[in-house]
Amino acid sequence: MTDIALEMPWLKNAWQIAQKRFSEGRLPHALLLTGECGVGKRAWADAVAGLLLCANPNGKSADEPVACGQCRQCQLFAAASHPDVRVVAPEKSRMIKIDQIRSLSAFAVSSPQVAARKIAIIDRADQLNINSANALLKTLEEPVSDFVLLLLQESGRPVLPTIRSRCQVLSLSVPSADQAGRWLAAKVAEQESEKRPSAEQMAKSLMLAGNFPRLALEYAMGDFPALRDEAFEKFRQFMKGQVAVAEAAKAFKALGLDDMLWLFEGWAADLARLCAGGNANDQEAGEMLGFLAGINPAWRAHELLDRVREARAAGVYNVNPELEASRLLIAWRDLMPVKRRAS
Repeated sequence: MTDIALEMPWLKNAWQIAQKRFSEGRLPHALLLTGECGVGKRAWADAVAGLLLCANPNGKSADEPVACGQCRQCQLFAAASHPDVRVVAPEKSRMIKIDQIRSLSAFAVSSPQVAARKIAIIDRADQLNINSANALLKTLEEPVSDFVLLLLQESGRPVLPTIRSRCQVLSLSVPSADQAGRWLAAKVAEQESEKRPSAEQMAKSLMLAGNFPRLALEYAMGDFPALRDEAFEKFRQFMKGQVAVAEAAKAFKALGLDDMLWLFEGWAADLARLCAGGNANDQEAGEMLGFLAGINPAWRAHELLDRVREARAAGVYNVNPELEASRLLIAWRDLMPVKRRAS
């Protein structure tokens, strides 16, 4: 089985910590892994789960074990059919519900079927609703010796302090631009799709993804860059008073709520960086955001970030993406000089 540190070198430090704790028998019963969207949290968690399940781990040394990839446990895990593994993720509501956690709790106290232990991964622990989070506390407070829980948290998304305090926390580093670029190029080369992105398209996908490689791969192989370009053009026109808010909002609605909020959040973060004398990650939006940074105090950028977080929280209740886009667009327009705003 591939060593995750070789495939994703920016994960090397966090992976070596897990390897050492495993070899010393000190891996915690609950580990909270934090990292940016698209940095490789799930790949790291899968590598740890594979190591914990493997019947014959090997490696360069006792402190650097990796799953063998050959035993029955490894084969079952690779086929996503291991009976002693559970993955919990948000459903259609974008939240993890209490019934999912109750099922996980029952799994935690059951006996392993074929492995020495059971593994559960909560993908996006930051999307537990209040009821499911409280239900999870019992499992965390009463750990089972043959059960390991890996919780994944996206940076900037809160997890209840009561959950965080019962886990060991480990943060993933972000890759350098060179590491991200090489990883993306290698993954694109593996794709069987006839629609392989060009070097220019890959570079743009990396820029839009903030150099987070797995997110960049999703962008490079999908429609996000084209939809983002259309939304950005409507955004510029709206800010200059050339189109109505309803027309601009439709372009953002086409992105879907999650990608729309990611885009608005990225621009607001860039505005904050520019207000502080830094540079914009979204280079194509840099000129417009730089203009806004020159005429607005920094707190306006943080106010926009708060509005995006509010919209994301409201997404739990199946809000209208077009309406949320309109509200955010109007908040952005309020940063423009009065004479430049649409009537």
